[in-house]
Amino acid sequence: MAHISSLGAGIFSYLDIYSGTTAPAGETAADYAALFVSANDANIDRMPSVREFPSIGTPANIVNVPVYGQKTSSQVQGQADSPSLEVTVNYVPEDMQDFHALIGQEAYFRFMMCASAVDLADSLGATQEVDNTEFYFKGKVEAILVNPQLTDATTATVTLSSQSDFFGPASIDPA
Repeated sequence: MAHISSLGAGIFSYLDIYSGTTAPAGETAADYAALFVSANDANIDRMPSVREFPSIGTPANIVNVPVYGQKTSSQVQGQADSPSLEVTVNYVPEDMQDFHALIGQEAYFRFMMCASAVDLADSLGATQEVDNTEFYFKGKVEAILVNPQLTDATTATVTLSSQSDFFGPASIDPA
């Protein structure tokens, strides 16, 4: 298995959540990937019917500093802020029950971009055979806001917070 090597739309993108009690052994993508194995499948859920994903990765650590008398602000190196992580899903209440139960709980997240469709069972550990690129982080499901629509599908905005750095991009070789 390898990273995606061609330009294309992120049609096959997934957000998986591990809510078990085991923590990663360390602070690498491989340590986080070790949570997303078939032995833990009872504690792994895939966010259903995602319409829009947020930007994933480490943000720039640049801060704009206004300087008196200058027309533009100066930029200096500073602390990077975590990006806003809001996922928009087509809302089907029955499909989202497990995610409502996760609000406020610490969990581990895997954002996966794949070269072709892959179901959750086939994306766990040694069964994974699709070229992909993955990002991992520790965080929480902070809120789920349902957006009723009269002319389109009902959606929900799922707000996540990151409690760690982002690990990746990675393409974990199951062999």
